Amino acid sequence: MENNSYKSTQGVNTERKGNSQAPLFQPQPFSVPDTQEEESGLNVAKVVSLLQRRALVIAGVSLIATLAIAVHSTLNPKPTVYESNFRLLVEPVNEDSKAVTVVNEPNPVQSTLDYETQIQILKSPELMRSVVLELQKKYPDINYNVLLLSLTVQRVGETKIIEVRYSSQDPDQVKAVLDRIAKEYIEYSQERRQTKLRQGIRFIARELPSLQNRVDQIQKELQILKQKFNLNDPESLASQINNQTLELSSRRQEFDLQLAQARKNLAILKGKDGETVGLSDAQTYQQLLAQVRQLDVQIAAALNLLQEENPTVQTLKERRAYLLQLLHQEAQQQMQEKIGLAEVQLQRLEVANKELMKNEQLLEQKRRQLPVFTRQYTELQRRLQVATESLNRFLSTRENLKIRISQTELGWQLLEAPLRPQLAANSSYSIRGFLTSLVGSIALGVVTAFLLDKIDSTYHNVQALKADIKLPLIGNIPFEEQLDSSQSLNYQRWLLNLIPKVRRSPDKSEETGEYSTKFLEALRVLYTNLQLLNSDGAIRSLVISSATEGDGKSTVAFHLAIIAATMGQRVLIVDADLRQPTIHKLANVSTECGLSNLISSNLSVDEVTTQAPDITQLNIIAAGSIPPDPAKLLSSEKMKRLMQEFSQRFDLVIYDVPPFLGLADASLIAPSTDGVLMVVKIDKTDSSVLKAAIDDLKLLPVNILGVVGNAQKSRYGDY
Repeated sequence: MENNSYKSTQGVNTERKGNSQAPLFQPQPFSVPDTQEEESGLNVAKVVSLLQRRALVIAGVSLIATLAIAVHSTLNPKPTVYESNFRLLVEPVNEDSKAVTVVNEPNPVQSTLDYETQIQILKSPELMRSVVLELQKKYPDINYNVLLLSLTVQRVGETKIIEVRYSSQDPDQVKAVLDRIAKEYIEYSQERRQTKLRQGIRFIARELPSLQNRVDQIQKELQILKQKFNLNDPESLASQINNQTLELSSRRQEFDLQLAQARKNLAILKGKDGETVGLSDAQTYQQLLAQVRQLDVQIAAALNLLQEENPTVQTLKERRAYLLQLLHQEAQQQMQEKIGLAEVQLQRLEVANKELMKNEQLLEQKRRQLPVFTRQYTELQRRLQVATESLNRFLSTRENLKIRISQTELGWQLLEAPLRPQLAANSSYSIRGFLTSLVGSIALGVVTAFLLDKIDSTYHNVQALKADIKLPLIGNIPFEEQLDSSQSLNYQRWLLNLIPKVRRSPDKSEETGEYSTKFLEALRVLYTNLQLLNSDGAIRSLVISSATEGDGKSTVAFHLAIIAATMGQRVLIVDADLRQPTIHKLANVSTECGLSNLISSNLSVDEVTTQAPDITQLNIIAAGSIPPDPAKLLSSEKMKRLMQEFSQRFDLVIYDVPPFLGLADASLIAPSTDGVLMVVKIDKTDSSVLKAAIDDLKLLPVNILGVVGNAQKSRYGDY
């Protein structure tokens, strides 16, 4: 049988060419991520998948490379190398030293020595010059570069110990070199280091006065600036200006109201109704006015009884004239006083208004000066901070140098003197070399796997298939070991998997030859998706093919027919591959009389149709005798009439046809069906061949139903 047997599968086009059919609905039951959402580079999942696929390549390349290195090392052994070392205590560890360092260091355990810099100094040409000159008297081949190549100076962990190692093919030379270097380092710790530290102190002493003067000068400038604005900082000045602005704004509103009211009162008093308003509260004027009105009443009463020339009447009139004169004088006096008071009040308000305007101008001037003050203040503060930090750094460095001078007076201590090496150091290097070669071999294997995968044009999973062809994925058939290992497995035994009472392993059968549950479920999903494709009705006939041979299209067609039959449909599977027929082998039926005989003779459909044992709903038409010209038979009018008859008699007709690329057989049958289903075998089908087949298929009046991934070896999650 052929889950990996015979033909390759390709993608699906939801357009139907040449036939007027409604658009197809394509369900996607598989959890296939959209590759458009993935990053362009390799992610972790892709790398793991690649390493799993190419595990044998990686192992093979690594083994060959390791063996080659081992053989080369055996044939070309390295010369014997001797190595020795000595150790120096470069900082004191007693309690007195801790008491000293606490003066300047918050953490008494913290080291005061920069080990990285110190090691570079120990390996410098200046310090090693005298060592090289001394050693060249006995070993003329030694120079600075040769010495440095075999010399290792490093700190021992987080301790205060420096270890010096030297390796050479001459053990006596190793001892002599280390003795001379140890002597030089101890002398350096007692003399040269202390000299350099004292030079540092002298330099700091020269620079400190200028730094102190700079700090004092900046502080003086800052104090003058504060006194000029009578403020401590820009924030307080801004706050003061804001408060004064609010206060002046409130006073401005009040003065504007008072000034407007005063001008209004003065205008009223000077107007034609001014006397009425101004004399309304004048008591003397009102009394005289009341007397005049009383005399008017008396005169009127007297005239009713007496003549106008009567002395009584004349006396009353003379008295009224006198009172009117007094009333007029009082009115003038009162109005002058009222107008004078209003003018004085208006003048006082105008003077106050001018003073308020002056204050507003002064406040605005302060507001304009605020950015200048802020800028000057900020610049002085920045300069003061820089100068202060420099001064503090110099003071701190001076204290550190004093402490280090007191420590260097003790000198470095030789904890472990160099010894003449007795054993070669090759053993440790051989193990290190082996591990290095092993890692390099594995890396070479991984690189080889990546290169092979780069030039490999097949699809390694359905996600890559779907992303590349941009067509719907109808199904994903997992790799089935039963199909891969046994071509003669009878499908009746496979039917046991469809019977619920039979117990079976979740992954595969153990002894009965059954197929795995995942294989069956994948076929059921494929059948279900096909039923949902056409919105106008169920698919009655379809062609199953591939791009090239060996992709498993016959296996998918045959087992899909069985699934459809067990689902209750009347199914006919027609082996239309008249070149290399396979269905009769899968179904264990005779191929002596089949489709080719039906087309070329007067046989009836029933005579060439075989009912599958144990499945009454499944009928099979084998390929029959292989004709000399299969394309001629498949393109005949009788073949078209037979296809119509098949569709009328059966619920579903499945045609197994040869591969598309290079053959016309599938193109002759597909236009008379409801569509084409392409099978693509994972890790086998070439992507360029598949795309070429799809491009040719799109030129035909054919509905591309979809694509089926076949023989996917990656595991699915179990339910």
